[in-house]
Amino acid sequence: MIRMIAILSVILGNLVGVILADQPTVKIRCETLEGVPGLGFLSWDTEGGNRVDENLLVPNSGVSLYAQVGDDWQPLTDVTVAQDPGTIRQVYQLSPETQLTWLTTVAPKEGAVLTMQFSLNGPLPAGMSGFRLLLPFNPRVTPTTAIPNQFDAEGGYSLPAIVSAPDFGQMVLVEKSGLPTDGLLLGNRAEKFVHLILGLPLNDVSRETTLTLTPLYLDPPDGLKNRELWLQVRRGWFNPLQTTSRWGEHGPNHPFSSPPGLLGNNVVSDPGSCSIWFYADQAFWTPQLTPDISIMNTVRRTLDYWIDHKVMENGEVICYWYYTGFLDANAGPIVAAWSYVTATDDVKWLESKIERLEFIADYLVHRDIDGDGMVEALQSGNYGTLVAPNRSCAWWDVLNCGHKDGYTNAIIFRAWCCLADLEQKLGRTEQAKKYAKMAKKLKASYAATLRNPETGWLAWWKSEDGMLHDYAAPTVNGMAIEYGLVSPEEGKVILQKFWEKMDEVGFDRFDLGVPPMLIPVLEADYIMPGYTEFQHYANGGITAGHVLHFLAAHYVAGMDDKADFLLNEMLKRQAEGKFHNGVVDVHGQGIDWTDWKGNPTGYEGYLSESCRFLQAIMLREPHLRAKYYAPIHNLENDVYNE
Repeated sequence: MIRMIAILSVILGNLVGVILADQPTVKIRCETLEGVPGLGFLSWDTEGGNRVDENLLVPNSGVSLYAQVGDDWQPLTDVTVAQDPGTIRQVYQLSPETQLTWLTTVAPKEGAVLTMQFSLNGPLPAGMSGFRLLLPFNPRVTPTTAIPNQFDAEGGYSLPAIVSAPDFGQMVLVEKSGLPTDGLLLGNRAEKFVHLILGLPLNDVSRETTLTLTPLYLDPPDGLKNRELWLQVRRGWFNPLQTTSRWGEHGPNHPFSSPPGLLGNNVVSDPGSCSIWFYADQAFWTPQLTPDISIMNTVRRTLDYWIDHKVMENGEVICYWYYTGFLDANAGPIVAAWSYVTATDDVKWLESKIERLEFIADYLVHRDIDGDGMVEALQSGNYGTLVAPNRSCAWWDVLNCGHKDGYTNAIIFRAWCCLADLEQKLGRTEQAKKYAKMAKKLKASYAATLRNPETGWLAWWKSEDGMLHDYAAPTVNGMAIEYGLVSPEEGKVILQKFWEKMDEVGFDRFDLGVPPMLIPVLEADYIMPGYTEFQHYANGGITAGHVLHFLAAHYVAGMDDKADFLLNEMLKRQAEGKFHNGVVDVHGQGIDWTDWKGNPTGYEGYLSESCRFLQAIMLREPHLRAKYYAPIHNLENDVYNE
């Protein structure tokens, strides 16, 4: 039994080799709690704030030890606890002859902040064959996850790994002696827990093992000139990089689940092919995490999952669960592939996947039904046609967008530019010309199809019956300007009209971002049943991630002051961690979407792409825009010599 409460809490200054001159103090808190096994409280704040006061662990379920006895894993409970200066000492009596001692230290020690040393004294009891350490993280607080260098085919991984607690910070977890230490990442969406499980290399041969957790501070991305902005966004930069745990029931009859190690909504939520480019773009700017860990390996694993296992016979990519009919489900992986290959120069992977990428791209080619360059969705987009459980053609799946859809066609345009660039990297000249031709044809038709002469901006979609569905959409217009589907000059006029429109409708909460549309969606253009009042969820509610395109459009159009104002307002909110309220998974309670006053109207609570607006600190610098938009600029400069 636990006989006393032991507390370790330390605020650490600069550690040689760990913290640079511009890095803050580290706060870490570790406690045993009466009646809770192991360590009942564990938290940190690598940016020196007060988040350390909130426990990252599931209540009444501490970091604890398990022993394998036969085929079962049994918790170790016969323990005494003592506190030496700077150390929590827990001694587990395994048998009359054998003890397992667990020393936890929170102090600088050979560059580490938190050290957990495990040692065996005596022979393993009969029938006992191994030990595990269970870290039960509470995603209601923040969706803590693990980022190793790579997961194996069964979903396991080996240390080192990064333990990423969004808005609390990232810690590098290693086994100090280099002993093989395997891990599992298991979750439960319904019960809201994440189990990070480590197999401790303790046996009759290996008598001691030491785990260390050290704060990770990313260097600024290559080429970023504004270091001050980097320090403002560093706390949230990892937020879009959420590796999924293994959760749910698996198999073809259980679509509500995830394998481990994919980039997705959050650690106990869904991966989606329509979203993969969000994460790949974030990873594109992200430096090497540690000498042993690259986030791009996780991007590759996610890409392989979708394009190798989730493509139908006709080339259509499943979006999530069992849902099809999403045009961005095909375009997203192509964009992500460009980000991966460009960042890593992994030509070997590209050579092995290029025909697969062409296969999913050609599905989109064949969806240009009338030959005008715009890719038509399966959904008509006509009023009153989106009825649950069906979904629309895009990430905005409860909107009735369909037929000639502005959001998905903007992504498709970028995807074809990216694929042309990838083909060129492999010397496949004719294929590069093919996709460049498709991109040019789409560009020639895009604005002419969607331009609304009554408003002066672009409608969201044009339905099969010829109607323009115009909801004064900063998101769609922002993408069109950002990707050059309208000229910077026209884009500047459009953006000014949106600022005037925001003033007209009374929107002024720029810390939240900007709404995706500024006028209410008609009931006939929202999923039925399910229509929500204006400013709720996808009917004018605000989700911060898509504000990136509105910000980027301003930089492209030369309206830097407006963009910087909006970005700075959003950064103030991000500094307070207010773009999520943990994993909620209840409609109307998640702050991943808000109304115009900041009240929650979403359901995830934590939606990883919400913080991809932070990429704006890169896109505000012209030389970095040139790198990011290179495939689009190649098209404009006619490098394929069609």
